[in-house]
Amino acid sequence: MASSITENLELQLSEMELLFSMFPNKGEIDLEDASALLYVQRYLEGVREALPPQVSFSVNLTVEEPKADVCLHVSLPHEYPFAKPEIFVRSQALDRQQQKQLNDDLVSHISSLYNGELCISIAVQWLQDSIVPYIEKSKVTSENAPKPKETKITFHRMWIYSHHIYRQELRKKILDYAKRLHLTGFSLTGKPGVICVEGKKENCEEFWRDIRYPNWKHISCKHTETIEAVENVVEHRLFEAFEELTFEAHGDYGLRNDYHMDLGQFVEFLKEHNCEHVFQILFGLDAKSAKNVDLSLTS
Repeated sequence: MASSITENLELQLSEMELLFSMFPNKGEIDLEDASALLYVQRYLEGVREALPPQVSFSVNLTVEEPKADVCLHVSLPHEYPFAKPEIFVRSQALDRQQQKQLNDDLVSHISSLYNGELCISIAVQWLQDSIVPYIEKSKVTSENAPKPKETKITFHRMWIYSHHIYRQELRKKILDYAKRLHLTGFSLTGKPGVICVEGKKENCEEFWRDIRYPNWKHISCKHTETIEAVENVVEHRLFEAFEELTFEAHGDYGLRNDYHMDLGQFVEFLKEHNCEHVFQILFGLDAKSAKNVDLSLTS
C-alpha cells in the first residue's frame, strides 16, 4: 500500500526521537539544520504549508577498542522509510579500501531489510557490532605497508563561491572541517558566501568533498592554485589561520536573512593578504568597482 508524505514524516520523527534517546549527549547527534525537525513538526500540524527540507544529520560514535571515532552521515528523503536513506560512514581509523568495503556492506545490509522498515537505528547497531574488523584490517595494512620515501608536498589553494552562507550549523561545520584538516584561509558569511582554504592538496580536496555532503547545491569552486613539490606549506600560505569573516551588511534582516556583505571591505581584506586579483575571478568585476557594485547582481 502506498504511503503518504505525512505518514512518512511522522515515522521519521518517531525514529529521530528514538535516536536522541539512544544518544542523549551533546555532539552525539548533529543535525545539519537545527530547525529541520521543527519544520517537519509544523508541517504535520498544518502550520507550515511548504514541504519541509529533508532531515540530514550525523551520528558520532566512539569505538573503545581499538580506539576510534566514527561518523555516520544520514539524509532522509521524504519517501523514507519506503525509500532507502542516503547513508555513509567516515572514520580516520579506516583506510580507503576498508571504508569503501564497510559502506558497501552497510548498504547491502540496509537493502536486505523490509521495504518500509525504519532502519537508521538498525544501521547504527550494525555499525557498532561490525566495525572493529574493518579498523583492524586497516591497521594491519598500514603497519605492513612499506614506508614511503620522502616526497615533496603539493600546496593547494581553493577559492569557493556560494550563493549565501547563513546557517549557524553550516558555519560551524566549515570552521570545524578546516581546523581538523589543518587548513588556513577564511569563510565570508552572508550573501554572497566565499570560502578560501589552503594547505596540503589532499586536505583541501577532502574539505571540498566533505563540505558539499550531502546536499549543498549552490556552491562551486571558482579557482584553484597549486604549487608542486614544496618542502613546507607554511611559506606559501597567504593566511595564518582559518577565520570567519562578517563585514558590514546591507539589506533586509527579516525572516529570509537576505542581506549582502560589503564587498568593498572584502576587497580591502584581499589586498591585505596579497590576493586582490581573485575578486574578479569570483565576481567577474574589477576590484576597483567593488564599492559601487549592485550586490543584487550576485543573487
